[in-house]
Amino acid sequence: MLRIAVPNKGALSEPASAMLHEAGYRQRKDRRELVLVDGQNQVEFFFLRPRDIATYVGSGRLDIGITGRDLLLDSGAGAEEILQLGFGSSTFRYATRPDTVTDVSRFGGLTIATSFPGLVEKHLAEHGVQAAVVQLEGAVETAIQLGVAQVIADVVETGTTLRQAGLEIIGEPILQSEAVVIRQIGAEAEDPKVRQFLRRMQGVLVARRYVMMDYDIRAEKVEQAVALTPGLESPTISPLHHEGWVAVRSMVPTGEAQRIMDDLYDLGARAILTTGIHACRL
Repeated sequence: MLRIAVPNKGALSEPASAMLHEAGYRQRKDRRELVLVDGQNQVEFFFLRPRDIATYVGSGRLDIGITGRDLLLDSGAGAEEILQLGFGSSTFRYATRPDTVTDVSRFGGLTIATSFPGLVEKHLAEHGVQAAVVQLEGAVETAIQLGVAQVIADVVETGTTLRQAGLEIIGEPILQSEAVVIRQIGAEAEDPKVRQFLRRMQGVLVARRYVMMDYDIRAEKVEQAVALTPGLESPTISPLHHEGWVAVRSMVPTGEAQRIMDDLYDLGARAILTTGIHACRL
């Protein structure tokens, strides 16, 4: 039975469970439930603190897990990223008071407050900078005001919270993070249970990025239409009862669907329809 770690709370929890549900796996109905067995799919889910997941997977106690790239790299655990999941995006950056230090090269001798000491220490070492790192749990925006540190390193989405605290972002991003699937470094690469899980998750990712588009068009315009809707391999084209017309079916990127429909209509296509894709295998 495949043993999978899933975030039990936080920003990654609900999107991870939703994606697993779309992939055909049972998910818990009670948030207090910490272990769930999906006997039909031969999977056992363990709902854990996102920060602990890399440790459990890296130690081999669990086969794979879903966590943030930032938490994986900060943990220093023996686990590696094997699939990006497309949600939970965030940027990890430095911030300080305006008109003080402006770049990581000037951090020498300063104190940096963060909830991700492993990430910060590695980044400082890569830049040859010696600075003290103080670990704080939760929000670190007040660390500078309270005199704990001169610089903070934290997850930044819009920067509004930092500006409200009188801080500004400095330097280049330390890390671009998102939710990822992880496994133990050195684990069997061809494990069929893991391969099946990854295929399901990849199928959800594709289904979210594409819609199915159907339309009718005159036969002499097919090549122009197909140039707009090439599909993944090629579109399906079927003759219609009305002579000189064909029906075309193709997968198109969701974000471009409306523009493509406009272009097809201008080309002479009619009965243009889009439908959602719930699951797929490529």
